[in-house]
Amino acid sequence: MIQRADYVVPYFNNQLRLDKPPLTYWAQVASYRIFGESDFSARFPSTIAAALTALVIVAWGYRIGAAAAGWWAAIIFTFTLQTFVHAKAAVADMWLVLFMTLAHWAGYELLACPSRTAARPAVAPYHRTTCWLAFYLSLAFGFLAKGPIAWIPLLTVGITIIRTRDWGLGRNFKFLRGILLMLAIVAVWGIPALVQTHGEFFAIGIGRHVIGRSLATMEGHGASSFGMYLLLLPFYFVTVFVSFFPWSVKLPWLTRQLWKHKKAGVIRVRQGHGEQGDLGESRNELDNYLITSIAIIFVIFTLVATKLPHYTLPAFPLLALLLARHWQGAATVRNHGASFRAIAISVPCVWVAIALVIPPVVARFFPAYQLFRESRAYLQPNMEFASVEFQEPSVVWYFRSRVQGFLTRLNKRNAIDFMSMPGPRFVIVPTSLVQTLFPNHPQTWKSFSTRGLNIAKGKQVGLTLVIKSE
Repeated sequence: MIQRADYVVPYFNNQLRLDKPPLTYWAQVASYRIFGESDFSARFPSTIAAALTALVIVAWGYRIGAAAAGWWAAIIFTFTLQTFVHAKAAVADMWLVLFMTLAHWAGYELLACPSRTAARPAVAPYHRTTCWLAFYLSLAFGFLAKGPIAWIPLLTVGITIIRTRDWGLGRNFKFLRGILLMLAIVAVWGIPALVQTHGEFFAIGIGRHVIGRSLATMEGHGASSFGMYLLLLPFYFVTVFVSFFPWSVKLPWLTRQLWKHKKAGVIRVRQGHGEQGDLGESRNELDNYLITSIAIIFVIFTLVATKLPHYTLPAFPLLALLLARHWQGAATVRNHGASFRAIAISVPCVWVAIALVIPPVVARFFPAYQLFRESRAYLQPNMEFASVEFQEPSVVWYFRSRVQGFLTRLNKRNAIDFMSMPGPRFVIVPTSLVQTLFPNHPQTWKSFSTRGLNIAKGKQVGLTLVIKSE
């Protein structure tokens, strides 16, 4: 974007990048302007989005009169395994999580449930307007982060209204006006993007990466047959115990608590509120709202054919708040607080240790990094470069930090022609092809070889970089 001065249509390696809308790239551009071009600058916006999400959770806790639970929830979310991974990855997920969390909170406030208590006072007119704007602005910016999946809070709100059968709740949302505002914000970017790409952004961004991912496996992530699709239906209900680690150890306990509270509520309804006896605490509207939100996210991605463990990440702030409310409540009468503190102290230490130790160890297994490290002293800004049968984006990332040109993707038939052209250049080829392609290359050429893991294909590869300096 910076090099092309085009902030509407994303490009990667001088090719159209229509997978996702550009909000994450805009944030990275701002980070580049402040910190310069580096991997830190590319990752930093995700960290900011994760931190803001934690603050939203804290604020939500204060709003419901449970400040301690809000802090607990923020800690749970921050030190969850998936957050640890994606809060420092140069991807769009954390911005989606932030805006979906904001929209869910604003939607909960606008619902103004009849069962409000003093701890959750009625919504004042000015507050209702603020929440209304926050709801639809979050939906718009969530779309700009990762597409229409950000509109799930609309479904949560609709199901909650249907479940409570209080149709008057919908008046606070002014759905027609709000959706028009949301679409207008998206259109400020979307219309120029569609015009510049002649509609291709919609065909690929929505047609392939939304509808296509939903109906068929993409990039090998998911089932290859209908039988395997059925077998993978419980995928997210199993992987949550890894993704939400270490707090997932409390999910069976939380499930029992919620079930017990639901049964208590059913008994109260059947027997009447005047019935004497200890029936236990029944689930309140916040519990029901959070459960509905979490369930919708899990069910939608369960039905989608393409599956990756992090797809349910937008549910984690809501799951953290749900767990924290009940865990903190139990801690006031039993010794649950001590277990929370033990995990909250030990897990960050483990994550920091992993962050400091693992990346340098793992990097040696990434062939693009190894080739760059060995050849960087010979790289020149005016070099052209290409690759054969190795298309990992890391090649672009590492080598364009020294070389101004763009990666050219070749097959083995035109690799010889590429290196025969005038000017300094280099090509990355499978090591097994080097002697076949360049059996008698000039003595001035240099070569560097390595073996490593091709992340995209999940297999070991041997690569050689052949470089011509003049």
